[in-house]
Amino acid sequence: MANNNTNAAAYWSANLRLIIVSLVIWATVSYGFGILLRPLLAGISVGGTDLGFWFAQQGSILTFIALIFFYAWRMNQLDKEFGVDEE
Repeated sequence: MANNNTNAAAYWSANLRLIIVSLVIWATVSYGFGILLRPLLAGISVGGTDLGFWFAQQGSILTFIALIFFYAWRMNQLDKEFGVDEE
């Protein structure tokens, strides 16, 4: 019983760590690059507009989609590692 609780706590801890890292990456790209660092990125041109605007409009969305696929892939690995996979 104690081993099962320890295993569940480790699984939940790994899941929370993955969620926090993903949210920090997404916030950095969307809020940091799109808003806070936009004046610094204004001199770099991407697709006819500055890089800060690109991050605010498309970069944060593309990063979010990439994070969704990364999260699903990594959670499948964690599920197999902790023996809670669907297979």
